Amino acid sequence: MLDLAHKRIVLGMTGGVACYKVAELLRRLTEQGAVVDVVMTDAATRFISPVTMQALSGRPVFVDAWDARIDNNMPHIDLSRGADAVLVAPASADFMAKLTHGLAGDLLSTLCLARSCPLLVVPAMNREMWANPATQRNVAQLRLDGVEILGPATGDQACGETGDGRMLEPLDILADLIAFLQPKPLQGKHVLITAGPTAEPIDPVRVLSNRSSGKTGYAIARAAREAGARVTLVTGPTALPVPRGVQCSKVQTAVQMRDAVMAQVRDADVFIGVAAVADWRVKNSSAQKLKKNALADGGPVLEFEPNPDILAEVAALPNGPWCVGFAAETEKLAEHAQAKRLRKGVPLLVGNLAQHVMDGDTTELVLFDAAGMHPLPAAPKLAAARQLVAEIARRLP
Repeated sequence: MLDLAHKRIVLGMTGGVACYKVAELLRRLTEQGAVVDVVMTDAATRFISPVTMQALSGRPVFVDAWDARIDNNMPHIDLSRGADAVLVAPASADFMAKLTHGLAGDLLSTLCLARSCPLLVVPAMNREMWANPATQRNVAQLRLDGVEILGPATGDQACGETGDGRMLEPLDILADLIAFLQPKPLQGKHVLITAGPTAEPIDPVRVLSNRSSGKTGYAIARAAREAGARVTLVTGPTALPVPRGVQCSKVQTAVQMRDAVMAQVRDADVFIGVAAVADWRVKNSSAQKLKKNALADGGPVLEFEPNPDILAEVAALPNGPWCVGFAAETEKLAEHAQAKRLRKGVPLLVGNLAQHVMDGDTTELVLFDAAGMHPLPAAPKLAAARQLVAEIARRLP
């Protein structure tokens, strides 16, 4: 799945040591299917050569406003026509000031002024330059003008100082660009999602759990954020990185997950219960590690008690969020999923056969609502998550 297939990006580069990272960004953009035209300021060429960027993009690199390779000798016009976005990385303090005041003294600034597509800017500068009131005024004005500001990050800087102003890493820029270009059917909504397994302690080193990688829930969190929502993810233990731009609460047990959900649910517009919550917890869990030789006496006797039903509790809230449940079955999917939907009292339930998708990177989701069963095509989990988010947005009151 190429997220930027059929997209054309104008990648602008201004002077800064972070130019070396943009070579990696360019490679990632082309890997995702984008056609990239690189436009460099003269200062940018002092840090990395146009030859490098041409080799990575496979296309001519533009530096001069009078470049005659464009038939009408107007690269500042033609390069942005038909482009899906102009992305400036790194964007120096000087260049952002030019953008704010509409200055057009070189090809890149003229192109940005004459563009007919969205503009995204990735700042990169010393921490004092970033904090300077003039820079902050410029940033505020650019945002008012509809320019998307990505970053900056906080961390070590080439000058030896540490703080705000560091350029985002290439993969973070890529993720933000992809998210920016996705449709926004959930703009302004708050989506609360549970993901992953829960782990119920038997003793301090052993747990009772479900098999769940968390991949589907994390993919849905990313897709909801891409769709414009503010996303809160409540997750059990997984080995996955939290999707960029998603607020995350990490828990272990079902009771902890329930408490984290209830703390966030009052202002949520949508609740999606993807987590594989353990149905039971150990009532008589041991404060000390159970020894293996206990088996000689017949082994430990575990007593169980039910865990809270998070989905049913949220669905029963007065004026609560619009709820989506999940059902991982091993047989009779339609029968069990519709029964669960009615039992939980939710308008939409998403089902699949666990043995076909467990731990994998692809899935095949089936939607169940009052109108019946609606299979979605098999797809990588992120693509399936985007389809699901679109279906949710379409159904929202």
